[in-house]
Amino acid sequence: MLTLILAILLQSPYPVTTGKAYKFEKIADGVYYATATGSMVTGSNNVVIIGARDVLVVDTGTSPAAARAFVEDLKLLTPKPVRFVVNTHFHYDHTDGNQVYAGKADIIAHEYVKDAIQNLNVLQREPFKTSQLTNVPNRIETLKKQIAEAKDAQAKDRLQQQLRVAQEGWEQLKEIKPTPPNVTYSKKKVLDLGGREVQLLFLGRGHTNGDTVVFLPEEKIVCTGDLMESQIAYMGDAQFDEWITTLDALKKLDFETDLPGHGAPFKDKGLITAFQGYLRDLIKQASALRAQKVSAEDAAKKVDLTAYKSAFPQIQGPGADIRGVRRLYEYLDTPKK
Repeated sequence: MLTLILAILLQSPYPVTTGKAYKFEKIADGVYYATATGSMVTGSNNVVIIGARDVLVVDTGTSPAAARAFVEDLKLLTPKPVRFVVNTHFHYDHTDGNQVYAGKADIIAHEYVKDAIQNLNVLQREPFKTSQLTNVPNRIETLKKQIAEAKDAQAKDRLQQQLRVAQEGWEQLKEIKPTPPNVTYSKKKVLDLGGREVQLLFLGRGHTNGDTVVFLPEEKIVCTGDLMESQIAYMGDAQFDEWITTLDALKKLDFETDLPGHGAPFKDKGLITAFQGYLRDLIKQASALRAQKVSAEDAAKKVDLTAYKSAFPQIQGPGADIRGVRRLYEYLDTPKK
């Protein structure tokens, strides 16, 4: 009964078209939110925007293999080729499929994204370092142990499927060639897809130094990447106080639906306010612990953000991602201009 209830709750309120690697939720005419089917490792959630003339894709996933699968599944929606690709920021799970589109579409991003991909050694730094180079081999080993210990045949089959996906995902990383955007902007760029206006907006630093918000003014839809997820975002490159301010600017946009880089579509701007509260509380608690000479590692275990559990159910107890707290300590040590 519990499984049935969960399945009902997880059903999309939008019409869904399902391909091999991606399922597409129809948010509005010509606007689709793409999430993984589970058949392969895909990375970020993506968005498809189809105009009378051109197709735009928001973010490219975690590998060239994921991007190729996306392009193939996209044929279920439209025969038109992708003309524009937008990277909402530089992190691997949003850009490591770029090479599949290079030379075939304009890859567009904030100017910082180009600099980051070219100069930050992105395949040897966070978040790729932990999320891919460390966590994936660890997951593979854990799944092998679970398979060896599994008694139930169905559970074993499920674990073997997960192992196959993880192993294939690990092999697919070897093909990645970090590919920067070939078109950049600094504050705002407007695209016409043929009867459909798309605005690319830099509202300020936050999740990274170069987050793009994709705004459809007519449809009142925003695509926010990891600047605003429906869950707690990775904070290893955050500009914390500025992030709060940038989210204020986001709330002022005239939109009704947010399509985030991870999680699920949401309509309540109160979720943005809740995340601003989370950030303020994290800054306050970590600042106090730092003043007490508590290490970032220990502070990551001690901070208690459970007051925000109702908005972000992934919060199960005290603690925060160590990479975010390390970055916050570094941020607090940096003189403000």
